[in-house]
Amino acid sequence: MGLFERYLTVWVGLGMLAGVGLGLLAPGAFQAIAALELEHVNLVVAVFIWVMIYPMMIQIDWHAVKDVGKKPRGLLLTLVVNWLIKPFTMAALGVLFFQVLFAPWVDPQSASEYIAGMILLGVAPCTAMVFVWSQLVKGDANYTLVQVSINDLIMVVAFAPIAAFLLGVTNVTVPWETLVLSTVLYVVLPLAAGMATRHMLQRRSRQSVADFVARLKPWSIVGLIATVVLLFGFQAGTIVAQPMVIGLIAVPLIVQSYGIFAIALVGARWLKLPHNVAGPACLIGTSNFFELAVAVAISLFGLNSGAALATVVGVLVEVPVMLSLVALVNRSRGWFEG
Repeated sequence: MGLFERYLTVWVGLGMLAGVGLGLLAPGAFQAIAALELEHVNLVVAVFIWVMIYPMMIQIDWHAVKDVGKKPRGLLLTLVVNWLIKPFTMAALGVLFFQVLFAPWVDPQSASEYIAGMILLGVAPCTAMVFVWSQLVKGDANYTLVQVSINDLIMVVAFAPIAAFLLGVTNVTVPWETLVLSTVLYVVLPLAAGMATRHMLQRRSRQSVADFVARLKPWSIVGLIATVVLLFGFQAGTIVAQPMVIGLIAVPLIVQSYGIFAIALVGARWLKLPHNVAGPACLIGTSNFFELAVAVAISLFGLNSGAALATVVGVLVEVPVMLSLVALVNRSRGWFEG
């Protein structure tokens, strides 16, 4: 591992502190950046995510993608965890914590909104960041692409019905423009760019692809840290003003993340998946498509609602939690290959 990968947790921690500090010192600058959005998708964040996942896309071998269908167990695990387990455990944990354990400190209206925000996170499996986590655990890039693509297709038809059922309402308005634009920006365009780059490099030599990706790797980490700085800068005021509420919301989200990861890891071991398939499959089920969850929370409950705040806290806890899970996946290699 290089310097960036070895001390990634340190860089991300410094990025969080820098984001909060800069957000407090220059809130106007972050508000201006936050305003650069299209259909609730921030374009600056999209650029940094591009920087993160572009190297991963170059590694995708389309000749190998065709063979993914011969190994369906990894896809089965991803779909079961994301659509039959995760949304319902998230809703159950929300009720347990905010209507039982945290009831003395949270009023009923706020509790309901926090639960709603958690549900929206649970129904939105990750799209873009998974490529970063997959790269950090040396996952199968081709398999990861197929897993993400199938999840996106299912999300188009399953997000609204599951969210409506768990929220107990029938008027869930899914911002389809946000869903489509996010998929295009975070999957389709970088994938097309990666394919074109790989094709040009392979015309030179087989080694050219590996050499080019190795040169880009540090920039991928820089893109991750820059994204962290922006996300924490956007919410710096809220983090400082409501630390207790954010802490309360973070607790069930963290419990959910580690719980879903444990379920997926045991499932991967039971299905005898190879480590480079099991790792990404476990991480896809744990991370969230926070752009979609935030957009839906704002459209349903309002910008200053507890639901919107809960989805934002999901953003805040995701990076450090996912980094810890990446470390666990890397340490579990012998469990799968021993």
